[in-house]
Amino acid sequence: MNFNDDEPIVANQDDSGEKPTSFVAGKTQARIFKKTKAPLEESKFKVMLELTGAGYSNIRPGVDLVTVLDVSSSMAGEKLAKLKIAMQFVIKKLSPIDRLSVVTFATNSTRLCPLRQITETSQAEIEKMVNALVADGWTNITAGLETGLKVLNDRNLTTERVVGIMLMSDGDQNTGGDASDVPAGNVPVHTFGFGTDQDPRVLRAIADNSNGGTFSDVQNNLSIAFSQCLAGLLTVAVQDLKLTVTRVKDESIIQKVSAGNYPQSMDASSVAISFGDLYHKEVRKVLVDLLLPAVSIQRDADVLHITYTYSTGGKLFEANPLIVMVTRIGSSDEPEREEVKIEENRLGTAQKMKDARIMADDKKLDDAQNKIVEAKSSLEGAVDDSNLLIEMLKSELQQLSELMKSQIIYEEQGRPFALSSETSHDRQRFAARGDVEKLRLFATPRMDKYLEQAKSFNEDPSKPLPTVDEDVKQELAADPLSDIIGGLRYYIQMAVHAFKSIENILEYILSRRRRIK
Repeated sequence: MNFNDDEPIVANQDDSGEKPTSFVAGKTQARIFKKTKAPLEESKFKVMLELTGAGYSNIRPGVDLVTVLDVSSSMAGEKLAKLKIAMQFVIKKLSPIDRLSVVTFATNSTRLCPLRQITETSQAEIEKMVNALVADGWTNITAGLETGLKVLNDRNLTTERVVGIMLMSDGDQNTGGDASDVPAGNVPVHTFGFGTDQDPRVLRAIADNSNGGTFSDVQNNLSIAFSQCLAGLLTVAVQDLKLTVTRVKDESIIQKVSAGNYPQSMDASSVAISFGDLYHKEVRKVLVDLLLPAVSIQRDADVLHITYTYSTGGKLFEANPLIVMVTRIGSSDEPEREEVKIEENRLGTAQKMKDARIMADDKKLDDAQNKIVEAKSSLEGAVDDSNLLIEMLKSELQQLSELMKSQIIYEEQGRPFALSSETSHDRQRFAARGDVEKLRLFATPRMDKYLEQAKSFNEDPSKPLPTVDEDVKQELAADPLSDIIGGLRYYIQMAVHAFKSIENILEYILSRRRRIK
């Protein structure tokens, strides 16, 4: 069966006018953090690149979203009621440029509707379908995932669309094969484990098999977890973001590039990382460890070239190269940049939490707790304790420690929390887990907004919910020059780099003349 019956996007009368222009440049802001000096002898040197989604405007790509929902017998009762409320939130937040398909699975999978353009009519019809759901049967996650992927892969309309799958399950897969073996291709699959009987290892694997997908551990409030994922999909700043770092011959050697578990490709001189979609105000930090060879004289040296590309509005944008320069001098006691130290602490803490999870899986809870204590100690005094990220890391460690007090608590709640934490750190993307209101690592401003909206909606689903278009208008009113500033910032940055290059050339010429004399 082919699912090529996706509905076309029919423009509203209000959308019939000419769309305002939007800067293609500046949709991603790049910053470099490094020391300015390095000794003459062979030495290690760290460079951190920070990419931030920027320049959001009222022009956004439409979202093609497929929700894949577990309706097996274990979902009966309160869980199914919470799922219906969470789905109502999703349906009400989408706009006419978006499309939604609903897939359910139990013993088999069912596509309840094709990708439908969101209108008042389709909203009401989809809500009616969701409210009529009943729970029965086994748990065939594989069938649900394969059907969801097929809905997106068979589409007729694919140009300038953001795609995503939100897959929710509350139990172990007990029929239909192993869903963690299903290839997702370029579709980000965001999975949600609901309750204490979920299979977090499978759900985490499904998310990891996709580029940019996350695994959220939901013990209670499904509406909040769905809202955070949706906030990201509705604020994609750029797509197909790819970063390449290239060493400079005879000046540096790339030893390691830390960018989570995003796909990397490398050759003799460069490493390329494919990030996929980047949300507005979302950040990707890349830590590059270089080895600088010994040099005989003091001089300035280019040690790394950085390029990045992305697509927006159907157009491919290639940023001008960024050049990382360092001054080689006799000796240097320049301290490491605070931003670099904080990122190193985050990476180290994430690794220690993973080590603790592996120990707990082996039923070595005492060793796991000791590893968490070690992680806490490493954060004390290492960097500014008042830093918000450091505070959240401490909160995350504390929550994980409490979920490792007994093997039963760990099996039901600790393992899902730990695996969700790992995918969040690996992706540098928010994933709901634990105390969602306190643990906001990698959350964006729109996610913070939708957190409050979902809390209110969950209390009273009959209350009016702001549309996504109203959210955008409010944000643009608060920052009307956002889209323009992003582009201008990029061109100013390029001008500054150009002037610095000219200055370096002139200094080189003058130094040569002085040597000749």
